Amino acid sequence: MNYANIKYCDIANGPGVRTTLFVSGCRLHCPNCFNEEAWDFEAGEPFTDEVAEKIMDSMDVPYVTGLTILGGEPMEPENQQGLVGFLEAVRERFGSEKSIWLFSGHTWDQLAPGGAWNLGEVTDRLLDTLDVLVDGPFVQDLHDITLRFRGSSNQRLIDVPATLETPGDDVIWWEDEPIFATHTME
Repeated sequence: MNYANIKYCDIANGPGVRTTLFVSGCRLHCPNCFNEEAWDFEAGEPFTDEVAEKIMDSMDVPYVTGLTILGGEPMEPENQQGLVGFLEAVRERFGSEKSIWLFSGHTWDQLAPGGAWNLGEVTDRLLDTLDVLVDGPFVQDLHDITLRFRGSSNQRLIDVPATLETPGDDVIWWEDEPIFATHTME
């Protein structure tokens, strides 16, 4: 697996300050994708054990709240194989102290057990590491700049552990902390 970019101290792709990994490779090719340069599976650099360790070391400070995985498309079969061991290592090192978010153009229904994009054990293990899945393709006609952590209104912020624990097909949305304005124009 290759990666296109790593952002340290990112505040745009999940709550708090995060380390963000952009994997290479995507077959979805959503119109007006914000990261077309990551569509090529050969773009960027190889994701090595040293890169994985550097990412985890960057998270080992109190002000970093977690890790976010974007792309490209993290849930492409090749990328699932490349990410699952790394995400399990992150979870082993940090437990629930650091959150793990993943953005995918595939929907929960496609990725959940029994879904068309669920590869079985690899996908299930990967989903087990996540706190939040931002699912669904970017759709230009549904673009909304007022949405937090997503580009279009069809995308959902899914609480993965709660959804996996819920019987049936219900999807549990992640609940953001309320934000209160503290300044006035007076």
